[in-house]
Amino acid sequence: MTISSKSKSLLFPIRSISLPTRLHPNGLKIEDELNRLKNSETSSHSEETIQAGIVGLVELYNSFQELIQCPNTQKTLVQHQNGAFVEEALEGSLELLDSCATIRNLFCTIKEQVQHLQSALRRKGGDSSIERDIGNYYILRKKMKKEIGKNLRKLKHMENRVGSSLFLDIEQHLRQVTGITISVFKALLVFLSCQDTKIKPRGWSMISKLMITKSASCQSSQFFNDLGNVDVALGDLREEIKSSDAKVDVNIAQRRLQMLDDNIKGFEAGLESLYKQLIQTRVSFLNVLAL
Repeated sequence: MTISSKSKSLLFPIRSISLPTRLHPNGLKIEDELNRLKNSETSSHSEETIQAGIVGLVELYNSFQELIQCPNTQKTLVQHQNGAFVEEALEGSLELLDSCATIRNLFCTIKEQVQHLQSALRRKGGDSSIERDIGNYYILRKKMKKEIGKNLRKLKHMENRVGSSLFLDIEQHLRQVTGITISVFKALLVFLSCQDTKIKPRGWSMISKLMITKSASCQSSQFFNDLGNVDVALGDLREEIKSSDAKVDVNIAQRRLQMLDDNIKGFEAGLESLYKQLIQTRVSFLNVLAL
């Protein structure tokens, strides 16, 4: 995942805090984890790469939360602009929580539809009645495209709400953590938007413009994932049912649905851990404001 200079910018145009986090063990740990996340980014945008990014984010937020809980950090945050930075950080944390929750819901929705298709294929096999179930799946994917585009626009707006000031210490860390988070969220939405590269439905051009980079486009075979493979398998199955009176083999579609189901479970587990870390970080900021 390529992170633009804008996506590395904090959501909040606040002046810097004079806090020696670079000398603090947690501050150094955060910098190491940020560098590790940036260095691990590749142009393949595979499921494994994105899931590794989520795991890295969980570790990063854990370290950042520990830094916020440090008494010296809390004291400085309270004194700086009467806690204005903390209030702005809370506003941004709420937006990130909302985005994370939306992405989790999208994964849950597609998982339910995938499991429904698995059950239908076991019961109906290659019977022509399975066409209706496949059609419902494509309808769902079309609705998801609209939601994905909406959330990509929201993330892009979050990136654009940046100040030109230079940040130091904890503000610098928060700026970079926020940028990395937005980048991973974008990659997750791009993953969910992928489908058969031979099919480009209405609304696709809008999503392409909101991609992280051109290399992340689903038009590239490098990003053709399990979701796209399912689209192909179901499309081929539907065409085979229409053109043949013989018994249709559903094994390929079943295997690809199972692979996608397994992959979604991995994403859900990572997102659940990340969501909890985002909540805990927000709670840490709230505790600072209550001092």
